[in-house]
Order: sequence, then structure tokens, then C-alpha cells
Amino acid sequence: MIKTVATNTEQFFKKSFNDLNIDANRMELLNEIALFISNELKNKTKVNLNFICTHNSRRSQLSQVWASYAAFYYKLKNIDSFSGGTAVTAFYRNTVKTLQEVGFNFQILEFSHQNPEYLISYENCTKPIIGFSKLYDDEHNKKPFIAITTCSNADENCPFISDAIKRFHLPFNDPKSSDGTPQQAEKYKEASKQIAGEIHFIFKRVKELI
Repeated sequence: MIKTVATNTEQFFKKSFNDLNIDANRMELLNEIALFISNELKNKTKVNLNFICTHNSRRSQLSQVWASYAAFYYKLKNIDSFSGGTAVTAFYRNTVKTLQEVGFNFQILEFSHQNPEYLISYENCTKPIIGFSKLYDDEHNKKPFIAITTCSNADENCPFISDAIKRFHLPFNDPKSSDGTPQQAEKYKEASKQIAGEIHFIFKRVKELI
């Protein structure tokens, strides 16, 4: 079990939403995503979200984990969240660490020097998250899905995703630029907080709309 001293996941999730500072265009996009998800939930028994970024190592992994937590928080049992990339790398160690620091527990499910597979849980978790780097069309990712691209490279390199019923581009700042610097921990926490806050916004609206 890989575990660090953690703060409360629910408190971080709430604070990320309360501290959210986004412009009108970004809010319009978040509302558009929430509306589409809620309409799909009304018409289907299950909705799959696939967060896509080039290397599936930082932003898309954070998005999957926070979306999975948001579904638990708002008791939305018919939403499953996944992530993938246009290349396979690893669930980056700094991404793991920043999630551990807000209460997520990581257990190694399948060991690999290059790309270990984790079982991710949190307090009162009923459905652990499986996390590892993979292609967006990996068989682990349930289809069809709503594709949400989280970085500009993925947007440029994936103009057409055949298994997506809808595609949204929701880019986040990449904390990778801080790797190896004194600002590393702060930048990863900032990225996690922004993603948690915006995911919270989306799921809150979905809950209100259904």
C-alpha cells in the first residue's frame, strides 16, 4: 500500500469548488458539458466519460479520479469515468503523490517498472478506481463514451475519435513544467485543485438537471 499523511478528500473537493475562479466562456463550456451529460443520463442507463490527454500521465488521470469521486459525492451511480492518451507512458509519480495528499489511497494492483496499475480508493469508497496509463481506445475504457480532451496536444492530434458520441475540449494547465523545481508540489496541487473544482461544477449541474 502506498500511502501518505492526507487531508480530507471531501474538504478539498468542496474548497476547490468554492474557490473556483473562471471566466464566462469557461463557465459556458462547463455548463454545456453538464447539459450534455444530463441529457444522456435521461436517455440511457449508463454514461461513460473518457478524459484524454497526450500521455495519460497527469491531467487526464487527475480528471478521471476527480470525476469518479464526484459521481460518488453526488450519488450518480450511472456515470463511469476513464482516461487515456494518444501514447502510453505512466501514471506519473507526482500525480499519484498530489492525490495521496488529499486522501486518495493507492494500492499497486499490477507491478511494472514502466507503467504500474493502481487500485485507487478514498474514504467510504464503494467502487475503487483502476488507474494506469493507456491509449484512449484501450479495451478497459467502456464504449461508447463522451470524450473530454484536457490538453492542447490531444486536441490537435485527435481530430476524430470514432467511439465518442460527443467530444469536448477542456484544457488544463500542465504541471509538468514544474517537474524538478522547488514549485513542483505547489503546481501539482494547483492543477489538482482546478480540475477538482471544475469537475465539481460539472457534476453539481448534472445533479441539478436530472
